Amino acid sequence: MEHRRATTEYKHSVSLDSEKCKGCTNCLKRCPTQAIRIRDGRAVINPHVCIDCGECIRVCPYKAKKAVFDRLEDIPAEKKWRIALPAPSLYGQFDHLDDVDYVLQGLLDIGFDDVFEVAQAAELVTEYTRNYMRRMDVPRPVINSACPVIVRLISLRFPYLCDHVIPMLPPIEIASRMAKAAARRQHPELSDDEICTVFISPCPAKASFVKNGFQTGEDGVDYVVSMSDIYFKLLPAMRRVTAPKAESHSGMIGISWASTGGEASALLNDRYLAADGIENAIRVLDQIETGSFPMLEFVELNACNGGCVGGAATVENPYIARVRLQSLRRYLPVSENRIPHGADATYVPDDYLTNTSLKYRPVSQLDEDMGRALEKMSAIEQICEMLPALDCGFCGAPTCRAFAEDVVRGECEVDECIVRMRERVQAYLRAGHGKEGGQ
Repeated sequence: MEHRRATTEYKHSVSLDSEKCKGCTNCLKRCPTQAIRIRDGRAVINPHVCIDCGECIRVCPYKAKKAVFDRLEDIPAEKKWRIALPAPSLYGQFDHLDDVDYVLQGLLDIGFDDVFEVAQAAELVTEYTRNYMRRMDVPRPVINSACPVIVRLISLRFPYLCDHVIPMLPPIEIASRMAKAAARRQHPELSDDEICTVFISPCPAKASFVKNGFQTGEDGVDYVVSMSDIYFKLLPAMRRVTAPKAESHSGMIGISWASTGGEASALLNDRYLAADGIENAIRVLDQIETGSFPMLEFVELNACNGGCVGGAATVENPYIARVRLQSLRRYLPVSENRIPHGADATYVPDDYLTNTSLKYRPVSQLDEDMGRALEKMSAIEQICEMLPALDCGFCGAPTCRAFAEDVVRGECEVDECIVRMRERVQAYLRAGHGKEGGQ
Protein backbone atom coordinates (compact mmCIF):
# COMPACT_ATOMS: atom_id res chain seq x y z
CA MET A 1 0.00 0.00 0.00
CA GLU A 2 1.66 3.17 -1.17
CA HIS A 3 1.51 6.00 1.33
CA ARG A 4 -0.18 9.00 -0.24
CA ARG A 5 -2.27 11.87 0.98
CA ALA A 6 -5.82 12.82 0.20
CA THR A 7 -7.02 12.93 -3.40
CA THR A 8 -10.43 13.10 -4.96
CA GLU A 9 -10.52 9.32 -5.52
CA TYR A 10 -11.19 7.28 -2.42
CA LYS A 11 -8.67 4.49 -1.97
CA HIS A 12 -10.06 1.27 -0.53
CA SER A 13 -8.34 -1.42 1.48
CA VAL A 14 -11.00 -4.06 0.87
CA SER A 15 -10.31 -5.78 -2.43
CA LEU A 16 -11.79 -8.62 -4.47
CA ASP A 17 -10.04 -11.54 -6.15
CA SER A 18 -12.45 -12.35 -8.98
CA GLU A 19 -10.69 -15.63 -9.74
CA LYS A 20 -11.55 -17.00 -6.31
CA CYS A 21 -15.14 -15.72 -6.31
CA LYS A 22 -17.79 -18.41 -6.95
CA GLY A 23 -20.73 -16.06 -7.18
CA CYS A 24 -22.40 -17.05 -3.92
CA THR A 25 -24.59 -14.42 -2.28
CA ASN A 26 -23.03 -14.38 1.20
CA CYS A 27 -21.31 -11.04 0.72
CA LEU A 28 -24.29 -9.69 -1.19
CA LYS A 29 -26.56 -10.27 1.80
CA ARG A 30 -24.16 -8.98 4.44
CA CYS A 31 -23.00 -5.74 2.84
CA PRO A 32 -24.60 -2.94 4.91
CA THR A 33 -24.48 -0.37 2.10
CA GLN A 34 -25.54 -2.68 -0.77
CA ALA A 35 -22.23 -2.02 -2.48
CA ILE A 36 -21.96 -5.55 -3.92
CA ARG A 37 -23.62 -7.07 -6.98
CA ILE A 38 -23.24 -10.43 -8.70
CA ARG A 39 -22.50 -9.94 -12.38
CA ASP A 40 -21.65 -12.78 -14.77
CA GLY A 41 -21.28 -15.17 -11.85
CA ARG A 42 -18.79 -13.00 -9.95
CA ALA A 43 -19.08 -10.40 -7.22
CA VAL A 44 -18.51 -6.74 -8.12
CA ILE A 45 -17.86 -4.06 -5.49
CA ASN A 46 -19.04 -0.51 -6.13
CA PRO A 47 -16.12 1.61 -4.82
CA HIS A 48 -18.33 4.68 -4.43
CA VAL A 49 -20.58 2.93 -1.92
CA CYS A 50 -18.14 0.60 -0.13
CA ILE A 51 -17.28 1.71 3.42
CA ASP A 52 -14.48 -0.87 4.03
CA CYS A 53 -16.30 -2.42 6.97
CA GLY A 54 -14.90 -5.86 6.20
CA GLU A 55 -18.20 -7.74 6.51
CA CYS A 56 -17.66 -9.33 3.10
CA ILE A 57 -14.25 -10.57 4.27
CA ARG A 58 -15.78 -12.27 7.28
CA VAL A 59 -18.48 -14.17 5.38
CA CYS A 60 -16.72 -15.14 2.14
CA PRO A 61 -16.13 -18.92 2.24
CA TYR A 62 -13.73 -18.77 -0.70
CA LYS A 63 -11.41 -16.04 0.65
CA ALA A 64 -12.16 -13.94 -2.41
CA LYS A 65 -12.32 -10.75 -0.33
CA LYS A 66 -9.29 -9.50 1.48
CA ALA A 67 -7.93 -6.40 3.13
CA VAL A 68 -4.78 -4.86 1.66
CA PHE A 69 -2.25 -3.79 4.28
CA ASP A 70 1.40 -2.86 4.20
CA ARG A 71 4.04 -5.48 4.97
CA LEU A 72 6.89 -4.80 7.36
CA GLU A 73 9.38 -6.23 4.91
CA ASP A 74 8.27 -3.75 2.22
CA ILE A 75 9.00 -0.62 4.25
CA PRO A 76 11.93 1.12 2.49
CA ALA A 77 15.36 0.74 4.02
CA GLU A 78 15.81 4.54 4.17
CA LYS A 79 13.20 4.58 6.95
CA LYS A 80 15.83 4.20 9.66
CA TRP A 81 13.60 4.93 12.66
CA ARG A 82 10.43 2.89 12.68
CA ILE A 83 7.86 3.62 15.36
CA ALA A 84 5.15 1.06 16.11
CA LEU A 85 1.70 2.45 16.94
CA PRO A 86 -0.17 -0.45 18.56
CA ALA A 87 -3.94 -0.08 18.82
CA PRO A 88 -5.22 -0.89 22.33
CA SER A 89 -7.21 -3.79 20.84
CA LEU A 90 -3.87 -5.57 20.28
CA TYR A 91 -3.58 -6.22 24.01
CA GLY A 92 -6.80 -8.23 24.03
CA GLN A 93 -5.40 -10.76 21.56
CA PHE A 94 -3.09 -12.42 24.11
CA ASP A 95 -4.09 -14.82 26.85
CA HIS A 96 -2.89 -14.33 30.45
CA LEU A 97 -1.46 -10.90 29.70
CA ASP A 98 -1.04 -8.92 32.92
CA ASP A 99 1.54 -6.40 31.73
CA VAL A 100 1.33 -4.36 28.52
CA ASP A 101 5.11 -4.04 28.54
CA TYR A 102 5.43 -7.63 27.30
CA VAL A 103 3.68 -6.57 24.09
CA LEU A 104 5.71 -3.39 23.72
CA GLN A 105 9.01 -5.18 24.34
CA GLY A 106 7.98 -7.81 21.80
CA LEU A 107 7.41 -5.12 19.18
CA LEU A 108 10.91 -3.78 19.79
CA ASP A 109 12.35 -7.27 19.51
CA ILE A 110 10.77 -7.92 16.09
CA GLY A 111 12.43 -4.91 14.54
CA PHE A 112 10.79 -1.65 15.61
CA ASP A 113 13.04 1.11 16.95
CA ASP A 114 10.41 2.67 19.19
CA VAL A 115 6.84 2.16 20.33
CA PHE A 116 4.16 4.76 20.96
CA GLU A 117 0.82 3.52 22.27
CA VAL A 118 -2.31 4.77 20.52
CA ALA A 119 -3.94 4.49 23.96
CA GLN A 120 -1.82 7.47 25.07
CA ALA A 121 -3.34 9.65 22.39
CA ALA A 122 -6.80 8.26 23.14
CA GLU A 123 -6.60 9.56 26.69
CA LEU A 124 -5.77 13.04 25.46
CA VAL A 125 -8.53 12.91 22.84
CA THR A 126 -10.93 11.95 25.64
CA GLU A 127 -10.07 15.01 27.68
CA TYR A 128 -10.30 17.37 24.72
CA THR A 129 -13.63 15.82 23.78
CA ARG A 130 -14.91 16.78 27.22
CA ASN A 131 -13.80 20.35 26.53
CA TYR A 132 -15.40 20.33 23.08
CA MET A 133 -18.72 19.14 24.47
CA ARG A 134 -18.83 22.07 26.91
CA ARG A 135 -19.30 24.41 23.95
CA MET A 136 -22.85 25.67 23.59
CA ASP A 137 -22.85 25.75 19.78
CA VAL A 138 -22.14 22.03 19.32
CA PRO A 139 -25.01 20.05 17.72
CA ARG A 140 -26.37 17.32 19.98
CA PRO A 141 -25.85 14.47 20.18
CA VAL A 142 -22.17 14.49 19.35
CA ILE A 143 -21.16 11.41 17.33
CA ASN A 144 -17.68 9.92 17.68
CA SER A 145 -15.25 10.08 14.78
CA ALA A 146 -12.81 7.32 15.76
CA CYS A 147 -14.46 4.63 13.60
CA PRO A 148 -13.81 5.40 9.90
CA VAL A 149 -16.63 3.06 8.84
CA ILE A 150 -19.18 5.10 10.77
CA VAL A 151 -17.80 8.40 9.48
CA ARG A 152 -17.92 7.26 5.86
CA LEU A 153 -21.38 5.75 6.37
CA ILE A 154 -22.70 9.08 7.66
CA SER A 155 -21.16 10.95 4.74
CA LEU A 156 -22.92 8.62 2.28
CA ARG A 157 -26.33 8.07 3.87
CA PHE A 158 -27.05 10.57 6.65
CA PRO A 159 -26.71 14.15 5.36
CA TYR A 160 -28.37 15.73 8.40
CA LEU A 161 -25.90 14.15 10.80
CA CYS A 162 -22.65 15.28 9.17
CA ASP A 163 -22.32 18.27 11.49
CA HIS A 164 -22.93 16.01 14.52
CA VAL A 165 -19.67 14.12 13.97
CA ILE A 166 -17.03 15.52 16.27
CA PRO A 167 -14.30 17.21 14.15
CA MET A 168 -11.59 15.55 16.21
CA LEU A 169 -8.79 13.60 14.59
CA PRO A 170 -8.77 9.97 15.70
CA PRO A 171 -6.15 8.80 18.22
CA ILE A 172 -4.10 7.01 15.54
CA GLU A 173 -3.27 10.31 13.85
CA ILE A 174 -2.65 12.15 17.11
CA ALA A 175 -0.36 9.31 18.20
CA SER A 176 1.62 9.56 14.96
CA ARG A 177 2.18 13.28 15.43
CA MET A 178 3.25 12.86 19.03
CA ALA A 179 5.55 9.94 18.19
CA LYS A 180 7.30 11.80 15.39
CA ALA A 181 7.71 14.91 17.52
CA ALA A 182 9.30 12.82 20.29
CA ALA A 183 11.60 11.11 17.78
CA ARG A 184 12.82 14.47 16.46
CA ARG A 185 13.59 15.67 19.98
CA GLN A 186 15.43 12.49 20.96
CA HIS A 187 17.24 11.97 17.65
CA PRO A 188 18.03 15.32 16.03
CA GLU A 189 20.47 13.52 13.74
CA LEU A 190 17.55 11.91 11.89
CA SER A 191 15.77 13.69 9.05
CA ASP A 192 12.00 13.68 8.71
CA ASP A 193 12.27 11.30 5.77
CA GLU A 194 14.11 8.76 7.95
CA ILE A 195 11.31 8.60 10.54
CA CYS A 196 8.11 6.67 9.93
CA THR A 197 5.15 5.47 11.97
CA VAL A 198 3.53 2.07 11.50
CA PHE A 199 0.00 1.61 12.81
CA ILE A 200 -1.01 -1.91 13.88
CA SER A 201 -4.61 -1.99 12.75
CA PRO A 202 -7.52 -4.22 13.77
CA CYS A 203 -9.54 -3.47 10.63
CA PRO A 204 -9.29 -2.51 6.94
CA ALA A 205 -11.23 0.73 7.44
CA LYS A 206 -8.39 2.30 9.40
CA ALA A 207 -6.00 1.28 6.63
CA SER A 208 -8.28 3.13 4.19
CA PHE A 209 -8.27 6.14 6.51
CA VAL A 210 -4.49 6.28 6.35
CA LYS A 211 -4.36 5.68 2.59
CA ASN A 212 -6.67 8.60 1.94
CA GLY A 213 -5.32 10.91 4.63
CA PHE A 214 -7.58 13.60 6.03
CA GLN A 215 -5.82 16.94 6.42
CA THR A 216 -3.08 15.27 8.45
CA GLY A 217 0.00 16.51 6.61
CA GLU A 218 3.36 14.79 6.76
CA ASP A 219 3.07 13.84 10.43
CA GLY A 220 0.23 11.43 9.78
CA VAL A 221 0.56 7.65 9.87
CA ASP A 222 2.88 6.36 7.16
CA TYR A 223 2.11 2.64 7.04
CA VAL A 224 -0.57 0.28 8.29
CA VAL A 225 0.04 -3.38 9.03
CA SER A 226 -2.54 -6.00 9.87
CA MET A 227 -2.94 -6.95 13.53
CA SER A 228 -3.31 -10.60 12.53
CA ASP A 229 0.01 -10.44 10.65
CA ILE A 230 1.83 -8.81 13.56
CA TYR A 231 0.29 -11.26 16.04
CA PHE A 232 2.03 -14.30 14.58
CA LYS A 233 5.35 -12.44 14.48
CA LEU A 234 4.88 -11.02 17.95
CA LEU A 235 3.77 -14.11 19.86
CA PRO A 236 7.10 -16.01 19.78
CA ALA A 237 8.99 -12.79 20.57
CA MET A 238 6.83 -12.16 23.63
CA ARG A 239 7.45 -15.69 24.88
CA ARG A 240 11.17 -14.94 24.95
CA VAL A 241 10.70 -11.82 27.09
CA THR A 242 11.45 -12.46 30.77
CA ALA A 243 11.73 -8.99 32.30
CA PRO A 244 10.39 -6.26 30.00
CA LYS A 245 11.38 -2.63 30.46
CA ALA A 246 8.71 -0.22 31.65
CA GLU A 247 7.57 1.16 28.28
CA SER A 248 3.82 1.67 28.73
CA HIS A 249 2.42 5.15 29.36
CA SER A 250 -1.30 4.49 29.16
CA GLY A 251 -4.06 3.82 31.66
CA MET A 252 -7.54 2.36 31.94
CA ILE A 253 -9.16 5.08 29.84
CA GLY A 254 -6.90 4.64 26.84
CA ILE A 255 -7.09 0.84 26.75
CA SER A 256 -10.88 0.95 27.24
CA TRP A 257 -11.17 2.53 23.77
CA ALA A 258 -10.63 -0.96 22.36
CA SER A 259 -14.12 -2.16 23.24
CA THR A 260 -17.64 -0.79 23.06
CA GLY A 261 -18.44 1.95 25.55
CA GLY A 262 -14.85 2.70 26.47
CA GLU A 263 -14.72 6.05 24.72
CA ALA A 264 -18.17 7.20 25.84
CA SER A 265 -17.93 6.18 29.49
CA ALA A 266 -14.64 8.06 29.90
CA LEU A 267 -16.38 11.36 29.14
CA LEU A 268 -17.94 11.33 32.63
CA ASN A 269 -21.36 12.08 31.14
CA ASP A 270 -24.12 9.56 31.74
CA ARG A 271 -26.25 10.83 28.84
CA TYR A 272 -24.54 8.70 26.22
CA LEU A 273 -25.32 5.75 24.00
CA ALA A 274 -22.80 3.13 22.87
CA ALA A 275 -23.64 0.63 20.13
CA ASP A 276 -21.61 -1.83 18.10
CA GLY A 277 -22.23 -3.88 14.98
CA ILE A 278 -22.95 -2.17 11.67
CA GLU A 279 -26.65 -3.05 11.64
CA ASN A 280 -27.16 -1.64 15.13
CA ALA A 281 -25.19 1.47 14.20
CA ILE A 282 -27.43 2.09 11.18
CA ARG A 283 -30.55 1.72 13.33
CA VAL A 284 -29.20 4.22 15.84
CA LEU A 285 -28.30 6.71 13.10
CA ASP A 286 -31.78 6.37 11.61
CA GLN A 287 -33.32 7.17 14.97
CA ILE A 288 -30.99 10.08 15.67
CA GLU A 289 -31.89 11.57 12.30
CA THR A 290 -35.58 11.36 13.17
CA GLY A 291 -35.02 12.97 16.57
CA SER A 292 -35.67 9.90 18.70
CA PHE A 293 -32.91 10.69 21.23
CA PRO A 294 -33.41 14.33 22.22
CA MET A 295 -31.68 13.95 25.59
CA LEU A 296 -28.48 12.28 24.43
CA GLU A 297 -25.21 14.19 24.65
CA PHE A 298 -22.81 11.70 23.05
CA VAL A 299 -23.14 8.68 20.79
CA GLU A 300 -20.32 6.16 20.39
CA LEU A 301 -20.77 3.89 17.38
CA ASN A 302 -18.47 1.07 16.32
CA ALA A 303 -19.01 -0.90 13.12
CA CYS A 304 -17.51 -4.11 14.52
CA ASN A 305 -19.13 -6.32 17.13
CA GLY A 306 -17.57 -5.60 20.49
CA GLY A 307 -15.78 -2.51 19.18
CA CYS A 308 -12.27 -2.52 17.70
CA VAL A 309 -11.55 -5.88 19.35
CA GLY A 310 -13.97 -7.32 16.77
CA GLY A 311 -12.17 -5.91 13.73
CA ALA A 312 -11.75 -8.05 10.63
CA ALA A 313 -7.95 -8.06 11.09
CA THR A 314 -7.96 -9.39 14.66
CA VAL A 315 -7.38 -13.03 15.61
CA GLU A 316 -9.36 -13.47 18.82
CA ASN A 317 -13.08 -13.73 19.51
CA PRO A 318 -14.12 -10.14 20.34
CA TYR A 319 -15.94 -11.07 23.52
CA ILE A 320 -12.99 -13.07 24.82
CA ALA A 321 -10.68 -10.16 23.94
CA ARG A 322 -12.98 -7.80 25.82
CA VAL A 323 -12.83 -9.96 28.96
CA ARG A 324 -9.04 -10.02 28.72
CA LEU A 325 -8.94 -6.23 28.57
CA GLN A 326 -11.21 -6.01 31.60
CA SER A 327 -8.73 -8.12 33.54
CA LEU A 328 -5.77 -6.13 32.25
CA ARG A 329 -7.26 -2.80 33.29
CA ARG A 330 -7.24 -3.80 36.95
CA TYR A 331 -3.50 -3.25 37.11
CA LEU A 332 -3.54 0.16 35.45
CA PRO A 333 -4.04 3.74 36.65
CA VAL A 334 -7.10 5.60 35.42
CA SER A 335 -5.06 7.73 33.04
CA GLU A 336 -1.42 8.66 32.57
CA ASN A 337 -2.02 11.37 29.98
CA ARG A 338 -3.74 14.56 31.06
CA ILE A 339 -4.07 17.99 29.51
CA PRO A 340 -3.24 21.17 31.44
CA HIS A 341 -6.32 22.59 33.12
CA GLY A 342 -6.38 26.24 32.18
CA ALA A 343 -9.04 28.88 32.54
CA ASP A 344 -10.75 27.99 29.26
CA ALA A 345 -12.56 24.72 29.86
CA THR A 346 -13.65 24.58 26.20
CA TYR A 347 -10.16 24.79 24.68
CA VAL A 348 -9.18 22.28 22.01
CA PRO A 349 -5.87 22.76 20.13
CA ASP A 350 -6.18 23.32 16.41
CA ASP A 351 -3.96 20.36 15.56
CA TYR A 352 -6.47 18.03 17.25
CA LEU A 353 -9.24 19.17 14.91
CA THR A 354 -9.83 18.48 11.23
CA ASN A 355 -9.50 21.34 8.79
CA THR A 356 -12.88 20.77 7.17
CA SER A 357 -16.21 19.48 8.37
CA LEU A 358 -17.69 16.22 7.15
CA LYS A 359 -19.48 16.61 3.82
CA TYR A 360 -22.45 14.68 2.47
CA ARG A 361 -21.66 12.80 -0.74
CA PRO A 362 -24.89 11.69 -2.40
CA VAL A 363 -23.48 8.79 -4.40
CA SER A 364 -26.85 7.04 -4.46
CA GLN A 365 -28.83 9.89 -6.07
CA LEU A 366 -30.73 8.81 -9.18
CA ASP A 367 -30.17 12.00 -11.16
CA GLU A 368 -28.81 15.48 -10.63
CA ASP A 369 -31.95 16.90 -12.19
CA MET A 370 -34.77 16.82 -9.66
CA GLY A 371 -37.48 16.23 -12.26
CA ARG A 372 -35.72 13.25 -13.83
CA ALA A 373 -34.91 11.88 -10.36
CA LEU A 374 -38.62 11.94 -9.46
CA GLU A 375 -39.47 10.16 -12.70
CA LYS A 376 -36.92 7.46 -11.93
CA MET A 377 -38.29 7.07 -8.40
CA SER A 378 -41.74 6.53 -9.88
CA ALA A 379 -40.31 3.94 -12.29
CA ILE A 380 -38.63 2.14 -9.38
CA GLU A 381 -41.95 1.91 -7.53
CA GLN A 382 -43.66 0.51 -10.61
CA ILE A 383 -40.96 -2.12 -11.08
CA CYS A 384 -41.12 -3.06 -7.39
CA GLU A 385 -44.82 -3.80 -7.78
CA MET A 386 -43.94 -6.27 -10.54
CA LEU A 387 -41.33 -8.07 -8.43
CA PRO A 388 -42.00 -10.86 -5.90
CA ALA A 389 -40.52 -9.00 -2.87
CA LEU A 390 -38.60 -12.14 -1.86
CA ASP A 391 -35.15 -10.48 -1.72
CA CYS A 392 -33.68 -13.80 -2.85
CA GLY A 393 -30.55 -12.30 -4.40
CA PHE A 394 -30.60 -14.56 -7.47
CA CYS A 395 -30.77 -11.52 -9.72
CA GLY A 396 -27.40 -10.33 -8.42
CA ALA A 397 -28.84 -7.56 -6.22
CA PRO A 398 -29.37 -7.84 -2.45
CA THR A 399 -33.04 -6.82 -2.49
CA CYS A 400 -35.86 -6.45 -4.96
CA ARG A 401 -35.78 -2.69 -4.49
CA ALA A 402 -32.05 -2.58 -5.16
CA PHE A 403 -32.70 -4.62 -8.30
CA ALA A 404 -35.37 -2.14 -9.40
CA GLU A 405 -32.90 0.70 -8.91
CA ASP A 406 -30.31 -1.18 -11.00
CA VAL A 407 -32.91 -1.59 -13.77
CA VAL A 408 -33.71 2.12 -13.75
CA ARG A 409 -30.00 2.96 -13.83
CA GLY A 410 -29.65 0.75 -16.91
CA GLU A 411 -27.35 -1.78 -15.21
CA CYS A 412 -29.61 -4.81 -15.86
CA GLU A 413 -32.96 -5.85 -17.36
CA VAL A 414 -36.16 -6.54 -15.43
CA ASP A 415 -36.38 -10.04 -16.93
CA GLU A 416 -33.20 -10.95 -15.07
CA CYS A 417 -35.41 -11.57 -12.04
CA ILE A 418 -35.43 -15.38 -11.92
CA VAL A 419 -38.70 -15.59 -10.00
CA ARG A 420 -40.46 -13.28 -12.42
CA MET A 421 -39.07 -15.22 -15.37
CA ARG A 422 -40.23 -18.52 -13.82
CA GLU A 423 -43.73 -17.16 -13.36
CA ARG A 424 -43.81 -16.06 -17.01
CA VAL A 425 -42.64 -19.50 -18.16
CA GLN A 426 -45.25 -21.21 -16.00
CA ALA A 427 -47.96 -18.96 -17.38
CA TYR A 428 -46.74 -19.76 -20.87
CA LEU A 429 -46.98 -23.50 -20.18
CA ARG A 430 -50.41 -23.21 -18.59
CA ALA A 431 -51.61 -21.56 -21.76
CA GLY A 432 -50.77 -24.78 -23.57
CA HIS A 433 -47.86 -23.48 -25.56
CA GLY A 434 -45.55 -26.11 -24.20
CA LYS A 435 -47.64 -29.15 -25.16
CA GLU A 436 -46.71 -31.29 -28.13
CA GLY A 437 -48.40 -29.97 -31.20
CA GLY A 438 -49.64 -26.94 -29.37
CA GLN A 439 -47.66 -24.49 -31.45
